[in-house]
Amino acid sequence: MTAQRQTGHDDGSAPRPHPRGTAFLLAQVGAHAAARFAERISDLGVIPSDVGLLRMIAVQPGRSQRSLAEELGVVPSRVVALVDGLERKGLIERRRNPQDRRHHELHLTAEGTHVMTATRELGSAHEDEICAALDDAQRAQLTDLLQAIAAQQGLAPGVHPGYRHPPR
Repeated sequence: MTAQRQTGHDDGSAPRPHPRGTAFLLAQVGAHAAARFAERISDLGVIPSDVGLLRMIAVQPGRSQRSLAEELGVVPSRVVALVDGLERKGLIERRRNPQDRRHHELHLTAEGTHVMTATRELGSAHEDEICAALDDAQRAQLTDLLQAIAAQQGLAPGVHPGYRHPPR
């Protein structure tokens, strides 16, 4: 069988390409998982892109907007808009860098920390639900395979490529 799966027909006609290949299934499951995650966190007043930025700030408190822009692969002005949104929601604060007062450090507020804690719990339940059809070994194998695909495609680990595109 070729890389593209074939389906046979009971009437004896020639097989035709299967409409759902691996890339389609990745997109289908990815879109479904993203939509379900957005639903889960909506009561917290955040969207998935907020959570990604909060996670990046929580992992490296005091980081600069410029470092976020570099890690996300976007222009600094895009990060300013994203950070402004988190600041308006009361989830992060900008503090003057004591060594260079021209720059700001990013920190989670108490509310931002609360949202991150709740998001971790929701995220764990979300992953369990999405992967319920797999046993532990299959989940580990799927993770390894997806990491290999992401690396081969040049995707930055832990960074969603959606940040590169402004919201519509």
